[in-house]
Amino acid sequence: MGPDRILSPDPSTSKSKPTESEKEKFIEWEDYEHEVARLWSLSSALNESKQKKQNFEQKLRSLIQVKEEALSRLNKLEEMKERLEARKSMIERIKGQSKVAAENSTKEEERLSSEVRSLLVAGTALSVASKQLQESRRSLAGERGYFRLTKLQNKLRLRQQYMISQVSLLYPIKISVGPSEEQELESFPSSSKSGLHLTMAPFTKMSFFTDKKEVQRSASALGYVAHAVSLIASYLEVPLRYPLRLGGSNSYIIDCAPSVELSDLLSSTLSTANTKPVEFPLFLEGQDTTRAAYAVFLLNKDLDQLLNYIGARSLGPRHVLANLKELTRTIQSAEFLDS
Repeated sequence: MGPDRILSPDPSTSKSKPTESEKEKFIEWEDYEHEVARLWSLSSALNESKQKKQNFEQKLRSLIQVKEEALSRLNKLEEMKERLEARKSMIERIKGQSKVAAENSTKEEERLSSEVRSLLVAGTALSVASKQLQESRRSLAGERGYFRLTKLQNKLRLRQQYMISQVSLLYPIKISVGPSEEQELESFPSSSKSGLHLTMAPFTKMSFFTDKKEVQRSASALGYVAHAVSLIASYLEVPLRYPLRLGGSNSYIIDCAPSVELSDLLSSTLSTANTKPVEFPLFLEGQDTTRAAYAVFLLNKDLDQLLNYIGARSLGPRHVLANLKELTRTIQSAEFLDS
């Protein structure tokens, strides 16, 4: 083999079988350096590309890491935004609640201020009343106080006597001789009030054919009596057991606790007994005569109450005008001042 050729290893000395890629390659010596340079250049380029690849991989890893960090930060930022929005909504809700609470507190403060002012006024009034009470106690203490109290009571009695005398002048009562005593209640001897006859016949005996003028006179007289009784009770400061609802000739008297017997008596108008107040008419026109008679009976009960209060005796359950006249006479007497 010549010196200008480079032989590849002898295939007979190789343990492996030759392949097409492992066939001998002959390179001319003149091309050897050029081939070596080319291989060296390729090797350098390969190394350089590997180095670039490594650098690129490092840069790519760093970029990926930066991207991951950016994504992580972005996720955290989104979470923080959501938390911020939640806190903002919570703050708005708290602001609304605070506003409502502030308004309520302002209203409560105004109410409390008003109550404090009213308490101050009441406290001042209470202080004044307490001082007056202490002065009254001092003035009523001992014999001097007793005489002062007696004097004040006499003044009160005189004033009551004067006021009730005005009532008797406003509604004078005259007694004239009338029918027999069988017609007492509604006709005890034929009494008249302010020129009007109270009754000419018992209410229970009146009917549709009874003279209407007589019915109207009785209603007017009973209205006057009711007004007089109401005035006298107010002057004496006596709450009537059977209150009156005044309406002139259409007045009513109220039974606050009607009895079972009454409901039986008035079964035509009252279905069952109850504790509700019941009004009874002090007039006959368009009314049941039994109810009207019971109303006169209750009016006489009020007169009995006033007579008992001043220590006088009633003339009976059917003597309305006679009892009223006895009431005004007793109050205008000297005995009333000494009672």
